[in-house]
Amino acid sequence: MSAALPLPTDTLMFREAAETADVVQRQFAANAATVARLADDLRRDPPPFIATCARGSSDHAATYAKYVFETQLGFVTASVSPSVGSVYEAKQRMCGALFLAISQSGKSPDLLRNAEAARAAGARVVALVNAEDSPLAALADTVLPLHAGPERSVAATKSYLASLAAVLQLAAVWKNEAPLLDALSRLPDALRGAWQADWSALADGLVDARNLFVLGRGLGLGAAQEAALKFKETCGLHAEAYSSAEVKHGPMALVGPGFPVLAFAQPDETGAGTLALAEEFRARGAPVWVASEKGDLPLASSPHPACAPLLAVQSFYRVINALALRRGHNPDVPPHLNKVTETV
Repeated sequence: MSAALPLPTDTLMFREAAETADVVQRQFAANAATVARLADDLRRDPPPFIATCARGSSDHAATYAKYVFETQLGFVTASVSPSVGSVYEAKQRMCGALFLAISQSGKSPDLLRNAEAARAAGARVVALVNAEDSPLAALADTVLPLHAGPERSVAATKSYLASLAAVLQLAAVWKNEAPLLDALSRLPDALRGAWQADWSALADGLVDARNLFVLGRGLGLGAAQEAALKFKETCGLHAEAYSSAEVKHGPMALVGPGFPVLAFAQPDETGAGTLALAEEFRARGAPVWVASEKGDLPLASSPHPACAPLLAVQSFYRVINALALRRGHNPDVPPHLNKVTETV
């Protein structure tokens, strides 16, 4: 007989995700001086482009970074495939670039090899890492610790949102304009509100589901990617993330009665298109849930559009923890997975 499942509030995932607001508040204060120095350097000597390198949830944070840096700062930001440096050993032209490595453990060999290669090629290596004593932190030019503290659940929660918060803090201080800077001070309380949001309708609707699409766009695409991963690893539920624009190029042919859709509607220029697509899918008979300030899944009021993905994911973490248990899974110990994944 399998072990009894814990109560929803007794899982490590629940308790760790609930710490996020305090983690972000602590991180902003602890990293303020380092971020200010880095931002001064980047304004004085701007990079020609920004490259990110990460895997898993950290790569979803890199997706968020792409849209933050491109929309708020105007720097082209591209994801570097870890295998290009670690398996193919292909040298890249990165002189003067900002190379952003994002990792919880800072130990994965492929990430380390790419960071070393980027530094050798003349890039400035900045590590967003939870383990300050990690090999990645040791080789980086600048370390922005996540300050998430120990995270024992296999499913990353507070460390993922801490990664997004670190990206946001760097972008805000680098840009040095009031709207984004003001949002930083309001974000921890907004996260506390997001944790209390009632998304139970999503759990009710997906208890017996076998697959679904998760949609987002722009700043919200990384949130959709993170949600799809969590459905798979904690609930045994096949989910695929798509841009609400990209899904129209073939995948939406699958959507109809019995094919659920979760849509993250950003409170920005992409929101109207996502909402219109959600209505189109509803008209086909698909079960659809929309996370927005006026949607089926209430999104906490965001101090800035760039904060909205953090709030959406924080609300999502609470409901995915509950859904996993209702489907008979312990979200803390997904089958076949380890907390630290080291790839080459």
